[in-house]
Amino acid sequence: MGAQKSIHAGKAKIDVNVDFTHKICASMMLPSLRNTGSPLSLVIGSLCIKHPNLFGGSEKLDVSWDKGLYDSNILVAYRRPRPQWVAQQCFVMQHSLSPEIGVHGIPVDNFSRSGSGGVNLSRFSVGLDLNEPASSKWSSTTSVKFENVRLLSDDGRSITRDLDGFPVTCSGNAHDSMVVLKQESQYAKANEHSFSRFTMQIEQGIPVLSKWLIFNRFKFVASKGIKLGPAFLLTSLTGGSIVGDMAPYQAFAIGGLGSVRGYGEGAVGSGRSCLVANTEVTLPLRKMLEGSVFLDCGTDLGSGRLVPGNPAMRQGKPGSGVGFGYGLRFKSPLGHFQVDYAINAFQQKTLYFGVTNLAS
Repeated sequence: MGAQKSIHAGKAKIDVNVDFTHKICASMMLPSLRNTGSPLSLVIGSLCIKHPNLFGGSEKLDVSWDKGLYDSNILVAYRRPRPQWVAQQCFVMQHSLSPEIGVHGIPVDNFSRSGSGGVNLSRFSVGLDLNEPASSKWSSTTSVKFENVRLLSDDGRSITRDLDGFPVTCSGNAHDSMVVLKQESQYAKANEHSFSRFTMQIEQGIPVLSKWLIFNRFKFVASKGIKLGPAFLLTSLTGGSIVGDMAPYQAFAIGGLGSVRGYGEGAVGSGRSCLVANTEVTLPLRKMLEGSVFLDCGTDLGSGRLVPGNPAMRQGKPGSGVGFGYGLRFKSPLGHFQVDYAINAFQQKTLYFGVTNLAS
């Protein structure tokens, strides 16, 4: 129930993808976050415009718009040609809007789902990305961006406090402003029988003005995959911490697909620090179909009380949790489809549906 179309207008290329199928899947498997009266709210899709030679010097312009059920993202990227041995520069401007369920969402059904907490995150950023020339196994990206973060209610009004009356920004005003210097490095090694990957992100808030946020936030993801006969074992460890100024929306949210399955998004906890371990074994069932069993666990390392307003304690989140279950992985030319059935520590069951690597 979707449509894809590529249109060439001179040297520019426009890719359009509108998909109604996700609405059906989401309505069956996800909680309703808010009432949607507009017909456009039922549409999920993307619009992408690419120009390979904007000013006649091989300058590239990419404009994309992605719309989900309750979120949207607009991205403008401009790249100038540079020698391969020099860091590649990209000017980026982005605006995103999404419900802040991970921190302010309310766990329901024994933490298996997260309902809307009435807080939405509107983030505008503009800056420069520098992609360093990659070595055989290492790659690195440095960016410096100005960010303006505004918190909105479900009806689009600016808010400074959540439903319990606690501040939702660090400044206490309707928005937070900051200049963020970010360094991301990735190591990857793979062969026919295994792969290893390690990613480290470090963000530093720079105090250009006295009221702007000053903080240091780091996050790492280490993963290892090993082929064991026909089966494949995948393990990963994710961790992070933040020091300095902090708004609640910057907390590490634990729980949900990609974290601890069996729980709703952020239903395990939200803290200044986190540690999440995932183990999954997949077995081929047919040519494009795989079955899997998995075990996830995560904790906020007791740091939930250090988040301003302590939203995790007010919402009764346990701070640590374990989930296990099984699932199916279907690979097709259109993308990878994933269905997981998980049980959390409270014996509550949750069904997840996901689509990744969707072809444009």
